[in-house]
Amino acid sequence: MKALSVKQPWANMIASGEKTIETRTWSTEHRGPLLIVSSKEPDIAPAGFALAVVNLVDCRPMSVLDEAKAKCSKYKGAYSWVLQDVRKLDPIPVRGQPNLFDVDDDLVNQQLQKKVATSDRIGGDV
Repeated sequence: MKALSVKQPWANMIASGEKTIETRTWSTEHRGPLLIVSSKEPDIAPAGFALAVVNLVDCRPMSVLDEAKAKCSKYKGAYSWVLQDVRKLDPIPVRGQPNLFDVDDDLVNQQLQKKVATSDRIGGDV
């Protein structure tokens, strides 16, 4: 699975669904599942963990219309990475890296399957 390190507190904002656009000074052709990993710096808990899986649906030059969803002002050379379908994870230790990087998705998929099974039980007939 492709992963992206995001500094705190923005990683937490993405995992909670509060921030739906991540900004970078570079674009990507990647579309689809993206693991959000919180950077170790600054040391805001949980630091150094995978926090959520999102669906990256678009990457385009940032406009002022993106500012509210990005939780930042437009800046020169910024690209908006449009995120949807946030699936929050129980934190999983992952060592972040620059740029997009690959993470073995077995642990992530196991946790997502557990969450679906748990929500099925919680939301099922009583």
